[in-house]
Amino acid sequence: MSHEHSTHDKASHSHGGEGGKNIGIAFFLNLTFTLIEIAGGLWTNSVAILSDALHDFGDCITLGFAWYMQRVSRKQSDATFTYGYRRFSVLGALITGVVLLVGLLFVVWKASARVLHPEPVYAPGMIAIAIVGILFNGAAVLRIRGGHSLNEKVMSWHLLEDVLGWVAVLLGSIAMLIWKLPIIDPLLSIGISLFVLWNVIKNLRKVLMVFMQSAPKSFDAARFNLALTSVEKAVSSHHTHTWSIDGERHVLSTHLVMRSDATREDIVKAKRRVHELLAEHNFEHATIEVELEGEDCAAESAHAEHPKHAPE
Repeated sequence: MSHEHSTHDKASHSHGGEGGKNIGIAFFLNLTFTLIEIAGGLWTNSVAILSDALHDFGDCITLGFAWYMQRVSRKQSDATFTYGYRRFSVLGALITGVVLLVGLLFVVWKASARVLHPEPVYAPGMIAIAIVGILFNGAAVLRIRGGHSLNEKVMSWHLLEDVLGWVAVLLGSIAMLIWKLPIIDPLLSIGISLFVLWNVIKNLRKVLMVFMQSAPKSFDAARFNLALTSVEKAVSSHHTHTWSIDGERHVLSTHLVMRSDATREDIVKAKRRVHELLAEHNFEHATIEVELEGEDCAAESAHAEHPKHAPE
């Protein structure tokens, strides 16, 4: 006997349109400022500003993917993508992370050369651009800070990092204005790049774990299997597998072995109890295969029918 259960969060649907609008506004704010930033970096001869422009360009890509996927994720599943289209957001995160990784390594290399041979920068212009950066990124943070989706929450923290980065540029620019030390600019560039690089690597690791179908970090499979034995008339469980669709919503399948005298009502109650155990986690699909004690496991029987050939 098997049971397929799908959970659709009504709240996520109701907030989906508003979330897409918020991310869209944050995207255009970030894109506009990135263009200002590139021009300002060339005007002031600041590699710190140009390195942050590269970072903000990566943010634009990320926000663009998030905005697009917020809309695409509302599409119904079809014969090709039976779980829906949300996994494309993970692909977008992977592409964005790789682009940022290569770009940031290039910036660190260029800035390192500038440390050995510092060039004068236009500190007053850097101060003006830093103030504009704080205003633009601050407005984007305020726009999506109260969002309900994980995309909005992650973007909110990411844009907050940008605000703090611009505060650092502002303080560095004031220091250069007072002490005339152009070496502060490439040092700021390297510092900002390494900070962002660390966060990019952490996020890439999370993305790769989703691609490799690892168990959701917040879910303890061993503890869950132990809890299944407390289900009324349940004997044991096996073949428990869990993975994540997009890092936010997860999938689980398990085989639950029940006593041979279990009735249909017992089985229905057991399934209901399993879903209660999963309620605190974001499981969108849960498949429960019920076997009676002494019954052959279908998966193990299929494996036995197709044994691996020993090497000759």
